[in-house]
Amino acid sequence: MVLATTAPSHDRKTSMPARPAGRPLDALRPTTMEIHTAPFAEGSCTISMGATRVLCTASVAEEVPPFREGKGGWVTAEYAMLPRATTTRTSRERRGARGRTQEIQRLIGRSLRAAVDLAALGERTITVDCDVLVADGGTRTASISGACVALECAFQRLVAEGALDRSPLRQWVSAISVGIVDGEPRLDLEYVEDAAADVDFNVVSLDDGRFVEVQGTAEGAPFSRDQLDDLLALGVVGISQLRDMQKAAVRTLG
Repeated sequence: MVLATTAPSHDRKTSMPARPAGRPLDALRPTTMEIHTAPFAEGSCTISMGATRVLCTASVAEEVPPFREGKGGWVTAEYAMLPRATTTRTSRERRGARGRTQEIQRLIGRSLRAAVDLAALGERTITVDCDVLVADGGTRTASISGACVALECAFQRLVAEGALDRSPLRQWVSAISVGIVDGEPRLDLEYVEDAAADVDFNVVSLDDGRFVEVQGTAEGAPFSRDQLDDLLALGVVGISQLRDMQKAAVRTLG
């Protein structure tokens, strides 16, 4: 099943100024979430946000790390970028994950665990692999949103097989990038904007509006409290749209 949802139409007379490809500053890139794209995985989702494309697969193991024995299940994540996901070839990380990769996969894992009832999962480990096929900005945030869909696909499969009574997914978790470029707050930055941003944020949130993580940096000029509030509000708008897409992507599972 494929869910293809472009950003909602905006009245150009009242929306914020245009940006690359004519997209309003408060609009997501055209976004799709396609499930069952890796047939051997218990759950899978390929998410595309503009040119960025990430394959997320969820694999189930009937065991847990030693520190989780007797405490319920575990959800973890790995992240990798294919060598030609970018304009020039990047070498594979053959000797373990580099610092940036470790940071991103820990972020994905934390975000997923915040959304899951680990006790209800039982003594199982689910590893979600996020492999970036094409990178054009927002790969870590796209990975989180797609990984949550892949995770729910795996949960639903366990329910269908009788291994679980219900899905342990307590809430949806979604993520989006926001930033200030040329003095303007922008939602869902593509690479050319990310590279030029004065301020760059990644926002991760649950269904109930609580934040799992907010990563923000002044790449250029420092930002004010008002600008911070504006960026968070913009991120919440994008996350709400992504959550609707996530729910629609798995609606036919059963």
